[in-house]
Amino acid sequence: QVQLVESGGGLVQAGGSLRPSCAFSGLTFRNYAMGWFRQAPGKEREFVARMTWSDGSSTYTDSVKGRFTISRDNAKNTVYLQMNTLKPEDTAVYYCAPNIRSWDMFDAKGYDYWGQGTQVTVSS
Repeated sequence: QVQLVESGGGLVQAGGSLRPSCAFSGLTFRNYAMGWFRQAPGKEREFVARMTWSDGSSTYTDSVKGRFTISRDNAKNTVYLQMNTLKPEDTAVYYCAPNIRSWDMFDAKGYDYWGQGTQVTVSS
């Protein structure tokens, strides 16, 4: 049974930091890159960051470059998203998922097995 569990969200003031994590099991996740997405109320789920298992290369959406860092812990089957210098526009539910359809790297349609998400709220 495939399972992903996100945690580590919360409420923080603008300029602060959070580090959501995503623990997964039930799939050979090393066969897939892992991605973080976010969804604000009334908006589409949007790509945030992605990391490959093979060489650890990472990709970010422009709005978070230089502020967010995706990382992994192979021994714990966990992916992290270090978020620094948070802004109110970062407020959203954050999700992680494996990039099952690797040719579709930046759209949620390329991913499956979504977790329940973790809420991140940044106050101004």
